[in-house]
This record gives sequence, structure tokens and C-alpha cells, in this order.
Amino acid sequence: MLRRGRGRMTQVLVMVAVVGLGLWLAQRWLIYFPERVLPPLRALDLPTAEPVAFVTTDDLRLEGWFVQPVAAPTGQTVILFNGNAGNRAHRAPLASALARAGHAVFLFDYRGYGGNPGLPSERGLRRDARAALDAVLGRDDVDPARIVYFGESLGTGVAVWLATERPPHALILRSPFTSLVDVGRHHYPVLPVAWLLRDRFTSIDRIIDIATPLLVIAGTADSIVPPESSETLYDAAPEPKWLATIEDADHNDLALLAGREVMTAILRFLDGVRQRD
Repeated sequence: MLRRGRGRMTQVLVMVAVVGLGLWLAQRWLIYFPERVLPPLRALDLPTAEPVAFVTTDDLRLEGWFVQPVAAPTGQTVILFNGNAGNRAHRAPLASALARAGHAVFLFDYRGYGGNPGLPSERGLRRDARAALDAVLGRDDVDPARIVYFGESLGTGVAVWLATERPPHALILRSPFTSLVDVGRHHYPVLPVAWLLRDRFTSIDRIIDIATPLLVIAGTADSIVPPESSETLYDAAPEPKWLATIEDADHNDLALLAGREVMTAILRFLDGVRQRD
């Protein structure tokens, strides 16, 4: 009986090891969900958008769209750092609303997204973000002192990291989290997520070093990033900061992406930051 029990335990341990190895090897396919095909730019409500290409430090040529303001320019340029799924075309409603309010917007795709070459990883996304910022700073129609970082979901980890390296005029985080490890633990409590994850996006360790005005947006019904995680990150951030909660909004609901309430909070925040100058 003892030998049989030990044999079963060995089988269980082997199965756990195999599953763990499989998850470790496949984890980036479980984190990043790029959509490679872009619709024609003319099919989107972005009449002032123009194609932009730029090169990363590891020689990847990435593409994006620079959207000029439709209304009287505020002088602010918003760089959007996308989440883990889709591509920049999915952020067209948000960019359109910002442009109609007088803001320039830079939409770009990470490596592997929107037809761009390469495979996504935390290190790769950092390189992409840095290159995107350099592309924006190289434009004659951009005020380098009024650049706003806007991170969505996974992109909040990218935006927070870049903000600690190269501080922006202001920082907006929609559905941010303390770390990807914490989100993984929430969804998969039986797995040793802390051991498995290579890409961690530990914003909680960096947010304390960000002194620029901060707006955190959270949906109270977010089923992907727990609202408590967003609020914990907000609590750890220094002033000046503001928290906007969108009642009953889930992670991918239009109400949280570009709805009237969330756009009111965003535009009021941007206007307030501009008035502080």
C-alpha cells in the first residue's frame, strides 16, 4: 500500500511539473492576444489621422497613426498604450473623442500587433514605448512639455514604467493593476503564478516614484482587472491624483472605453492639468 501511495504521489508531482512547464513555455500566448489585421484608416472616424512609422532600438519598424486635433488645439498630445488584445484601430473611438476636444493623439501598435513584426514581451513593449515617445518628440507640431501618457489595462504597466523613466505632463491609467502576478493569482489561485510569470509589470513598485498628475479609472464590475487592484495602486500613488469609478462597467464595456461618463472625467482632468501650467 505504501509503495502504491508513493507511486500515485509521484504521478501527481510529474503531472503538476508537466503542466507547470507547459504554462511557463506558453505563457506569452496566454497573456498577449494581438490582432494583426488593421481596417483601412478611411473606414475609421479619424479624418485627421496620418500614418507614422518609427524604429525601435532592436531594429523593428513599427507603425501608428498621429491624429491631429479636430477642435481648437489644447497643446496636449496623448500617447495611448494599448492593452493586451486587439490593435490600435480598437482605440479609434477614444482617439476620436479626444481629437474632437482639441487633443492630438498618437495611436501605435506594439510589436506583433496591427501588422507589426516581432513577438510581444514586457521588455519588448518597453522598447516600443520608448521608441513611440521618441517619434512623438521628434515632431515639430508637438509640445514636449505637454505629453500625456494614457495606459489601458496591460498598457498601464507600460505607461507606469515609462513614466518613471521619462516623466510625462500627466498620466491616465484605465483599469490598472498592482502587478500582473496579482491579477494572475486572482484568476488562477491554485497555480504558482509568482513562479511561472516572466512578464510581471509590477506597477505597485514604481507608482510611488511618479510625481505627475494622475487619473485612475476603474469599472466597478471589471471582471478582468479587479477594481480593488486599481484602487490599491491609486492609494499607493502620491498626490496630485484623482480616481474615477464607472459604476457597473466591465473591462471591455464601451462605458469604460469611451463612454460619456469616462470621457467627461478624462477631459476634465486634462483641462485641469492644462490650467495648472
